[in-house]
Amino acid sequence: MSYLETSHYLKNSTFDPPPFLSTNDQYKTTYINDYSRFGPQLNSSANPAPPFLTGSSSGFPVGTALHATTPITSLPTSSFVHKNSMYTPNQWRTSNTHNVSNGERERATAERLRDECARLRTETAIKTNRTQLDVNNKLDGRITDVDFWKQELNREHREIVEEIKMLQQFIGRLERALAATEQPLNVARQNLDYRTRRVKIDLVFDNVEEILNKEMKTIEDFQALFKKTLEQAMNMLWTLRNIKTMLENDISGKFTALSIDTHSRSLNNHSKGLYYAPHAVCIQANSSTVDGWEAFSTNNIAKAERERKASVALRSEINSILMQSFADLRGLYENVNNIFDRRIEETMEAKRKLERELARVIDEMNAMQNNIDNLRMAIAEKENPLKLAHTRLDKRSRRPGIELCADAPQYRLVSEVGEINASVDRLRQRMAESQRQLENLAQQKASLEDDINTKTNTIFLDRDQCMTVRKQVRHIQH
Repeated sequence: MSYLETSHYLKNSTFDPPPFLSTNDQYKTTYINDYSRFGPQLNSSANPAPPFLTGSSSGFPVGTALHATTPITSLPTSSFVHKNSMYTPNQWRTSNTHNVSNGERERATAERLRDECARLRTETAIKTNRTQLDVNNKLDGRITDVDFWKQELNREHREIVEEIKMLQQFIGRLERALAATEQPLNVARQNLDYRTRRVKIDLVFDNVEEILNKEMKTIEDFQALFKKTLEQAMNMLWTLRNIKTMLENDISGKFTALSIDTHSRSLNNHSKGLYYAPHAVCIQANSSTVDGWEAFSTNNIAKAERERKASVALRSEINSILMQSFADLRGLYENVNNIFDRRIEETMEAKRKLERELARVIDEMNAMQNNIDNLRMAIAEKENPLKLAHTRLDKRSRRPGIELCADAPQYRLVSEVGEINASVDRLRQRMAESQRQLENLAQQKASLEDDINTKTNTIFLDRDQCMTVRKQVRHIQH
C-alpha cells in the first residue's frame, strides 16, 4: 500500500474502539513531513482510535507504510504513551521496516538500471556494426546493379549503332514500282461482296470472312508500303539516332554513379577525410525510387529494343517486298483457299446433319402422333370402369336401414373412383404435353427445312462463285 493509499485509509476510517479503550477526552496525533520531527499533538476534538490500531502488531494494517502528514489517532488508554514521548515502539519499528524496504527497492532498481545500461552498450555496438555491415552489403549490391545496367545499356548501344549502319544500306534499295497487286485485291473484294448475299444464320463473321479481310488489308498494306517505304526508313533512321543519344546519356549517368558508389564503398571507420554532413542525412526531394530508377533504364532498353526490332522488321519487310513479295502473297492466297475449302466442307457437313435430323424429326412426329392416339384410346378405355364404380356406389347407397354400412367395399369403391379420375387426369395431361411436343416438332421441322435451304445458298456462293473467281488469280514474281 502506498503512502497516499495509507493516508486515505486512515483519514476515511469509521472504526469505533471498544468501551475499555474509550476516554472522556479524545485526541489525535499528527505526523509532520519529517520523521526527525515526529511528535504527538493533542486535540480534544480528535476522532476515536482508527483501524490501524487493530491491523497488526505494528499498529497498522498489514502492508501499510507510514507517510508524512498522515493523521494518526493516539493509542488506547491500556497502552497509553506519556505525553513527553515522541514515538511509540510500534512506530519506531514501522519506520525501520519502511526505510529498509525503501533501501532494498531503490538498490534493486539501481542494479537493474546498471544491467540494462550494460546490455544497451552491447546492443548499440552490435547494432551499429550490423547496420554498417548491412550498408556495405547494400552498397555492394547497388554497385552490382549499376554495373549490370551499365553493361546492358552498352550492349544495346552497340546493337543500335550496328542497326543504324545496316538501315542506311537498305535506304538506297527502295526504288521499285508498285505492280501486280490489283487483281488479288479486286478478287478479295469481290469475294467479300458475294458473301454478303448469305442469309439468316449463315451471315456469320467466320474464318473465311476474317482471312479475306486480312488478305485485302495485306495487299493494301503492300501497296502503301511500296509508296512510303523510303519515308519510313528515313524516319526510322532518325528515331534510332535519338535512341542512341538517349542510351549514351543513361550510360554517362551510370558511369558517374558507379564511380561515386565505388569510392563510398572503399571508405571505412579509419579512412581519412571523414566528416559530418547533416544536410545530407535525408532523402532528397528529387530522389528517384529504386523501382523508378530501374524502370528508367528498363524502359530505355525496352524502347531501344523495340525500335531496333522495328527497324529489323522494316528491313525484313523491305527485303520481302523487293525480293519475296511473290512468295508472301502466294502463301496468303493459298491459305485463303484452304480456309475456303474447309469452310465449304464444314457447311456441307452441317447441311447433311440437318437433313439427317430432319428425317429423324419427321419419324418422331409420326411416333408422337401414334402416342397421342394411344393416349386418347387409353382415356376412352377408362370410361366403363369409371361408370361401373359409379353404378355400384349408387346401388349400394340404396341399402336399407342398418345395412347402409360404410364397409370395406364402400371405401374401396370410393377410392377406385378417385384412382380412375386421377389416371384419366394424368393421361389427359400427358396427351396435352404430347400435342404441344408435336407442335414443337412441326416447328422444328420447318426450321430445319429453312436452315437446309440457307446452307444450300451458302454453298453456292462460296464454292460456285467465290472459288471460281479465285482460281483465275495468277501471282507473278517481280
